[in-house]
Amino acid sequence: MTQSVLPDAQEMYVALVNRDSTYEGVFYVGVKTTGIFCRPTCRARKPKRDNTEFFGTTKAALDHGYRACKICKPMQSWGEMPVWVNQLLKEVHENPTQNLKDSDLRSRDLDPVKVRRWFAKNHGLTFHAYQRFVRLNHAFGRLQKGHRITDTAYESGYESLSGFGEAFKKSLGFSPNRSILQNIITISRVNTPLGAMIAGASEQGIVLLEFTDRRMLETQIKKLKQYFQAEFVPGNNVHLVALVNQLKEYFEGERVEFDLAIDFPGTEFQRKVWQQLLEIPAGSTRSYATQASLYGKANAVRAVAKANGDNRIAIIIPCHRVIGSDGSMTGYGGGIWRKKWLLDHERAIIQKLKKG
Repeated sequence: MTQSVLPDAQEMYVALVNRDSTYEGVFYVGVKTTGIFCRPTCRARKPKRDNTEFFGTTKAALDHGYRACKICKPMQSWGEMPVWVNQLLKEVHENPTQNLKDSDLRSRDLDPVKVRRWFAKNHGLTFHAYQRFVRLNHAFGRLQKGHRITDTAYESGYESLSGFGEAFKKSLGFSPNRSILQNIITISRVNTPLGAMIAGASEQGIVLLEFTDRRMLETQIKKLKQYFQAEFVPGNNVHLVALVNQLKEYFEGERVEFDLAIDFPGTEFQRKVWQQLLEIPAGSTRSYATQASLYGKANAVRAVAKANGDNRIAIIIPCHRVIGSDGSMTGYGGGIWRKKWLLDHERAIIQKLKKG
């Protein structure tokens, strides 16, 4: 994650003091008095302005003799999950009916307190609650396919039908026997070089992909719940698996276009604008004015810009490819630095593909 030009030094220092996560990947700060370099969001005590210098890459900081901070670990990709988390999540999703207890975690050399803190910080719920949601999500899928409630309850690890029904209703908002009439949106955390994202998918396709630090995220989730009359439940499904694989290829420079089922409800105007976004080739940009003209209403620039901002599927529906008429990087909910990074990244991939 590099940028050719860093923000003003005072702006970066303010971001450092405020632990502003929107500057993650934009700069790293070297502390002259300690010889250590950190992320903008490091929890360590903040240095005085005169004792700081800023770098666009970890390499630049290392080249200047700084050592990586042990608290914020700047050498790890922003949003990168620890190996033990990946292994634990893999086990949970591959065996959704099991119920790992604290003793099971200890047998895997994992501290239950550490596990609980990580899940609370990154998912807003405990590991055991996360497991329960995954297990009930799996049960919901079985019930929608016509499996008997009794069989599903016991196969999901519940010792009684009443316990299963109570947990099901408390977590999903409806009883098991109404599953065939209900919807859920399966959600999962996705880690990228630009930070953690939250992804959501219905049975039809991807409905959500947003950076977790975006201010509009809570509003978008509420809208999706209303559109689909659905609850959000942690878990995994075929669309999320495909999304994670294709995002990995994208960030590794092996893909610029996505082949995913997407589900994006909205007004007729919004859907037309989002469809236009899908038609912008990777490596190219389009102005808001041009986008409005293509829609057939040249004076609808503000409305088009608002519809772009209401896009709930970042990167896949490439609203980052729309810029100001003067070429300026404006209007991106994930942060202007991410918009610039994505455009630079896509141009680099196109150049690589042309060469070879």
